[in-house]
Amino acid sequence: MYDRVSTQVAAGESHFAEAVTALDERYNPFTGKRIVPGLDDAMPASAALGLEPPRFCEQCGRRMVVQISPDGWWAKCSRHGVIESARLERR
Repeated sequence: MYDRVSTQVAAGESHFAEAVTALDERYNPFTGKRIVPGLDDAMPASAALGLEPPRFCEQCGRRMVVQISPDGWWAKCSRHGVIESARLERR
């Protein structure tokens, strides 16, 4: 009886770990590619200098709507909302 319960708990924990791993996925905001630990992803030179706003959502990898103005920028993901350069202090 105890073996069956411990097997069910272990199976439940593995599903929970998979769900947490899926939630922890991150995407490169400039290329939209999934970030894989241990692999370097090339960053455009303008992005490295802070001159380029993000074009992809870091949480889901979707393309964002980006508006650039003289005093900053904002980017909107259809799932995760708006981020602004003023909030990130990247003006």
